[in-house]
Amino acid sequence: VQLQASGGGSVQTGGSLRLSCAASGTIFSVSTMGWYRQAPGKQRDWVAVVTSADFTNYLNSGKGRFSISRDSAKNAVYLQMNNLKPEDTAVYYCYADLKTTASSPVSRSWGQGTLVTVSS
Repeated sequence: VQLQASGGGSVQTGGSLRLSCAASGTIFSVSTMGWYRQAPGKQRDWVAVVTSADFTNYLNSGKGRFSISRDSAKNAVYLQMNNLKPEDTAVYYCYADLKTTASSPVSRSWGQGTLVTVSS
C-alpha cells in the first residue's frame, strides 16, 4: 500500500492550501484517515481525522480554519487549510488505517509528507 500526498507549497499569512492524499495498492477497507504535521525541530503532531462515518476532529488551533474530507471511492483524504499562519509551517503527513484483506488486522500506512511554508 502506498499513500501519495500532494498540495503543499509556500503561501503568505492568511493564504489557503488544499492538501490531497490517495492510497493505492491492495486495499480491502479503510477506516480512519487523517493528517499529522512536523515542524522543524519538533515532534510530529496530530492535525485532523475523519472516520469512515465522516466524523471529523481537529487540533484546537485548526478549528475554524482547517476542514478535512474524504472520498471513500478513491481512498483519498483532503485537508483544506484557510487563514494560514506562520506557525502552520511544517511537513504534513497523511495516514490511513486500513486492512489489506478481510482477515488482516488494521494497520496504519503513511504518506511521504508534503511541505507547507507560511511566510509573514
